[in-house]
Amino acid sequence: MNLILVLVIGFFSGITNALFGVGGGVVMVPAMTLLMGYDPKRAVATSLLVIIPTSIVSVAQKWKGGLMDWNVAMQMMPLAIVGSLVGQMIFNKLPAADLKRVFGGFMLLVGLRMLFGK
Repeated sequence: MNLILVLVIGFFSGITNALFGVGGGVVMVPAMTLLMGYDPKRAVATSLLVIIPTSIVSVAQKWKGGLMDWNVAMQMMPLAIVGSLVGQMIFNKLPAADLKRVFGGFMLLVGLRMLFGK
């Protein structure tokens, strides 16, 4: 394992987490699969572990800035948790190669929408 590479990936993941509310999926998963040779499933699982503390720090800073919409967050949370459980069931059944393709397609669609959408 290249410690410098791991540290750089973590640093950029933290920046994207604070700026865009993402980091694990957008930075860590592709970096770990492409640069570190991780299996996509291991990359997803590892990134989720890193997202916990980085998200706590980002939430604290956004809360301090008065940017939280607690009402919407509380309404969204229950079905987000259910969605997470359903997603885990799909994750368990999906081969790593298919997960990689689905993830890449999802990122492409989101990126195109952000670039060219309203």
